[in-house]
Amino acid sequence: MALNKIILYYGFAPVADPKAVMLWQKTLCAALNLKGRILISEHGINGTLGGDMEDLKKYCRATKDYPGFGKIDFKWSDGTGSDFPRLSVKVRKELVAFTTPKEIQVEKAGIVNGGKHLKPVEVNRLVEEKGDDVVFFDGRNAFEAKIGKIKNAVVPNVQTTHDFIAELESGKYDHLKDKPIVTYCTGGIRCEILSAVMINRGFKEVYQIEGGIVRYGERFRDKGLWEGSLYVFDGRMNVNFSDEAKTIGDCEKCEAKTSSFRNCSNLGCRDLILLCDSCNENPENLQCQPEHTRGKRLQEVG
Repeated sequence: MALNKIILYYGFAPVADPKAVMLWQKTLCAALNLKGRILISEHGINGTLGGDMEDLKKYCRATKDYPGFGKIDFKWSDGTGSDFPRLSVKVRKELVAFTTPKEIQVEKAGIVNGGKHLKPVEVNRLVEEKGDDVVFFDGRNAFEAKIGKIKNAVVPNVQTTHDFIAELESGKYDHLKDKPIVTYCTGGIRCEILSAVMINRGFKEVYQIEGGIVRYGERFRDKGLWEGSLYVFDGRMNVNFSDEAKTIGDCEKCEAKTSSFRNCSNLGCRDLILLCDSCNENPENLQCQPEHTRGKRLQEVG
């Protein structure tokens, strides 16, 4: 019987011919019957895939053979076998669409102008040493933080990563430029770029959680600084790190506690609506609203 898993991963390394890597990855995944999303750029690879565990292991071994990809940290979680409808492998200018591909400097070892990596234990140690001076800065889309975040974190008002540059240059975070900043995101890739973007704009002491929330949650479950559920960009929609996970989301209709996002009923709109089970039963609550972005939100991974 097949054991279905999901892998989340990224690797920053120079890619001389992104199209060739894209064709290789597409052929490799098709041969192994894997589904999911992979982005390739001149800066590296970013993906999330689902399939049989043994096939995913073969994929990981083959991908690590590419120069610079040997250091990739593949993050594993349980899958259902139907978490992704299809396979998509594309070439993009950026692995994450900050619209600033020249902000980062990539060598074989990875990004060399980003924030300092902290392992989960080191994150807690930094807080023990510097206390309330430490500022956690959410590197995800604002809606993701509705169901889970680091306690007392700054959650920027961004619909997509496109919005981060303007948000940082607005001046609203200038008072934090001399404080120790710890950026975090799902698997780490968004913070690889965000930390560099922040340093480029005068933030002096910037860190990132190595492996993102995924690795932090695996280490501390629900007894650390994280609270709530983790939003994920696949059919599961969210995951918990333990049975003790706190529900912090509020239903958009009745304000009952929930961690469940639902798809807008308008097939042309990719917005998500946070609804409890009871309110989800009423079709009117799933109707498209004027404030919805109707496809603006990018389905990022990591």
